Amino acid sequence: MTASLEIDRLAPRFRPAGSVAGHQFWSDLLFVHWRVPAVELRPLLPPEVTIDEFDGSAWVGLVPFHMSGVRPWWFPAVPGVSDFHETNVRTYVTCRGEPGVWFFSLEAAKSLAVRVARWRWRLRYFFAEMSISRRDSRIEYHSQRLWPPPLPGHTDVAAEIGDWLPHGGPQGEAQPGTLEFFLAERYLLFTELSPARIARGQVHHRPYPLQTATLQRCEQSLLSAAGINVVAPPNHVLFSPGVSVDIFPLRAITM
Repeated sequence: MTASLEIDRLAPRFRPAGSVAGHQFWSDLLFVHWRVPAVELRPLLPPEVTIDEFDGSAWVGLVPFHMSGVRPWWFPAVPGVSDFHETNVRTYVTCRGEPGVWFFSLEAAKSLAVRVARWRWRLRYFFAEMSISRRDSRIEYHSQRLWPPPLPGHTDVAAEIGDWLPHGGPQGEAQPGTLEFFLAERYLLFTELSPARIARGQVHHRPYPLQTATLQRCEQSLLSAAGINVVAPPNHVLFSPGVSVDIFPLRAITM
């Protein structure tokens, strides 16, 4: 069983018209996912979005990674400012028939980035102390939420990185119709500007090069801080060395 076939999941891959707002490079991404009953997520989402399901389930992801070269289109990257770690907690939704990501929270290890994203992008960013370390095929991620209060949150995750995704395209690209494509190949985000007012953002990058990964350790409280209760181990794990990303402006949607 796969995701809903009536949704066009390839269209968001195409570069959108209009001017780029900024540029970033995302690296060392670990996609950790749990199956979650859609009924448990529904109260956490606005009515304007629909939960996107695969194999009869909603999916919640914990995605730590590193961002570098973060800059607006009109200014160069600044050493010490444009590079930082990030972790997001997300699920997958559709809005007006388009598939995208809904972020429950985003941790960043740069306070300026947190304040700008909260103000400009209306996203639920938190400032956190974070680290990423890699030795050969083993990678570890740590984070501790610092601001704003009151909800705490932390991650302590270690994984062993495997081979390129089997049965994928060039360099492990996920194939349409697979769970890997459903979880990783997301180019749209939706966020709530105010009650009944949704905005849509878009990124453009090459398809993720994906590798298998095996969790060695996964201790985290970010999901519970977002109101999501999971007791079982994660159901799916992927790794990507990264992609270069163009960011397009956030725009309000007329519902």
